[in-house]
Amino acid sequence: MMNLIKSLFGTSDTSQFDEIRSQGALIIDVRSPGEFAGGHVPGAVNIPLDQIESKLSTIKGYQKPLILCCASGMRSARAKAILRGKGVENLHDAGSWRNL
Repeated sequence: MMNLIKSLFGTSDTSQFDEIRSQGALIIDVRSPGEFAGGHVPGAVNIPLDQIESKLSTIKGYQKPLILCCASGMRSARAKAILRGKGVENLHDAGSWRNL
């Protein structure tokens, strides 16, 4: 049961993100600007969840693996679903930014 919960919220084995980051992945933090300003992963880009669709062309232009994160995993999972639905590939949900 715990593994199912972890996989749903992107908090499974976080060692995989080190490998993805070594391949040049970009971290997109989907929290609000205020939350992002309070602490974030160095090098992360802040694109709040409510701006994901309006920033779609920018996101598609990155052309690299994307790691999504937020505070708990709820917004990053939603962002991943939105982006996947818009044809963006090579997406990874880290859940909480602290997992990175």
